[in-house]
Amino acid sequence: MPLPDPAPRRIPLRRLPKDTWARQDPTWREATPRVIDAALERALARPSGNWYVLAASDEVRVGGPFGRVVAGVELVAWRDGEGIVRVGPGACPHLGAPLCRGAVDRGRLVCRWHGLSLGAEGFPGWSPYPAHDDGVLVWVRLDHVGGEEPLDRPVLPERPDASRHLAAVESLAGRCEPEDVVANRLDPWHGSWFHPYSFVGLRVTEVPEGPDPDPDRMVVDVGFRVAGRWGVPVRAAFSCPDPRTVVMTIIEGEGEGSVVETHATPLGVDGRGVPRTAVIEATIAVSERGGFALARGVAGAIRPMMRIAARRLWRDDLAYAERRYLLRSKKDLP
Repeated sequence: MPLPDPAPRRIPLRRLPKDTWARQDPTWREATPRVIDAALERALARPSGNWYVLAASDEVRVGGPFGRVVAGVELVAWRDGEGIVRVGPGACPHLGAPLCRGAVDRGRLVCRWHGLSLGAEGFPGWSPYPAHDDGVLVWVRLDHVGGEEPLDRPVLPERPDASRHLAAVESLAGRCEPEDVVANRLDPWHGSWFHPYSFVGLRVTEVPEGPDPDPDRMVVDVGFRVAGRWGVPVRAAFSCPDPRTVVMTIIEGEGEGSVVETHATPLGVDGRGVPRTAVIEATIAVSERGGFALARGVAGAIRPMMRIAARRLWRDDLAYAERRYLLRSKKDLP
C-alpha cells in the first residue's frame, strides 16, 4: 500500500484497497512465535527502575485523592499545594482507613475517619513513594516490588513537543500478566485480521533480527480506516523502552511523530488467584496541518473520541492477552 506523497494533501484521506476480510493476505506465516517471543524476551530484560504507570495525569486532580492498587500495593495519589503529585500507601497509618476516600486540604491528604493530616514528610509507619508526573501520565516507583536498581526517573519514550500535541489516555483491565499485553503489541501481524474496523492492508516491512538488533523495532505499513474504504495510510514503528511499555510511533505519513504508548501495569490477583493487569494507553497526536491547531482548541470534545477508539481496540486485544495467559499458565479463567 503506497504511503502519502511527500507534499501534504489538503485532505489526508486515501481510497484504500478493496479487500474483503477473508480474501486479504494471511499473515500467520510471518507472525512466527520465534520472532514475537524473541522481541518479548528483549523487552522483558530492559530495566524499568521499578517505575509503574499509575494513572493519567488529569486523573490526579487538585483538591481530591485518587486511589489504585498496583502489584497488590494499595496506593493513594494527590497534588500538594504547588500542584506536585504525591503518592503514598493507601491505608491510613492510624487505623487503616482508605485514604482514597479522604480529602485534600491546602495540599495535604486528610483522613476522613479521624482527621489525620499527611504530607510529603510522611508519618511513623507511613512513607510516600517516589512519584513522577510527565504531563501525560503519573508514575510511581515501588522498589520493594520491582527489585531492580532504582532509577531517578522512569524510562520515557520520545514524544511530540507538549506545546503542540493532543493527548488522551484510556485504561482497561484484564485477567493476564503485563507480558501478555506486551506480547499482543509485539504481534502487529494480527491488526487487519483482528481489527478490520480500524486497520486495512497491514504489512510488516521490518522485523528485528539477531540477539541484539539495532534498531530493535518492528515497522508496519497500514491504513487507519476512517469510513468505508476511506482511510489514512501511514508507516509506524513499534519499540519497547522498558519491560511493560510498547510504543507505536508514526514515522511516515499523516501525523508523523505521533505516538501511542501502551503501558501494562500489574494490579494484583483476584479472589481466584488470577492476575489482573491494567492497560493504560496514551495516544499523543501531532500534525503540521493548520486544522490541528483548531482541534487542540476543542480538545475537550476530541479526547473522548480518541478514548473510545482505544477502548474498542483493547476490548478485543485483552481477549487476545487473556487467551495467551490461559494457554501459558494452563489455568481456567472462570
